[in-house]
This record gives sequence, structure tokens and C-alpha cells, in this order.
Amino acid sequence: MHKTAFLFRFVTSICLAGWLGIAHAEVKMTDAWVRASNPGQSVGAAYVTLSSTQEVTLVYVETERAGSVEMHSMTMENGIMKMRSMEELTVPAGKPVKLAPGGLHLMLFELPTPFKTGEQVKFRLCFKDKQGKITDQFVTMPVKAAP
Repeated sequence: MHKTAFLFRFVTSICLAGWLGIAHAEVKMTDAWVRASNPGQSVGAAYVTLSSTQEVTLVYVETERAGSVEMHSMTMENGIMKMRSMEELTVPAGKPVKLAPGGLHLMLFELPTPFKTGEQVKFRLCFKDKQGKITDQFVTMPVKAAP
């Protein structure tokens, strides 16, 4: 009897937390793809559009297909395109953030083999919400030739 009451309270609190917006934010990932690479190429790039109903921050990305993954920005300064590593990337509530060629992107380092068109590459993205809760989300991205 006590187990049933505890379980009921536990499930109710979880549902109530979700209803109040306390539960973790789910990030929607669309238009995800990895740029095909050439033999001998040790770096690559991946792109995705991120959106969420709550503000979240992308704090870490990994894939088994690269030694490391960094978030990068690209900006034009004095007629020169500059690429910079970013520690984190904020996704504002209700405002999609597009990672695309020539702008924000995921830089993939130490590629053991090239990315071939048609392959599928799995990624783990770690997001932090405003309360500091970390949530892992997974996405599989197709490899495509550059547009």
C-alpha cells in the first residue's frame, strides 16, 4: 500500500514538474548533416539547426568518428574570414540557431577515415538549461557533398 502511494506521488510530481515547465528542455535538431571529406583530410564539419522552447546552452559535442569536436563561429573582419572556437553556444527560447557553412558549425578533428557521402554519423550533444541541469541528446547525421 505504501509503495503504491509513493509511486503515485512520484509520478504526479514528475508530471507536475513538466506541466510547470520545470522538466528539462528538449532541443529539436533539424537539417543535420556532415560534409563529405577527402582521403587524408584530418578535419571535417557538421551542421544542424537547434531550437528549444526554453533557453539552453550547448556545452559539449562528441562522435566516435572524430578525436574531438569543437563549436566554431566564422565572422568577416577587415575583409578576412576569421574562425574562432567557442566554449558554448546559447540557443534562446523560441529562436532557432542555424549551424551552416560560412557561419556557426561543428568542427571535427582527428578523423581516422574520411566521411563518405551516404554514411550516417551519430553525435551526442550535451545541453545545459538555466538551472544548470545537463541533458544529453543524440542525433544521426547523413554525410552529404557540400552544396
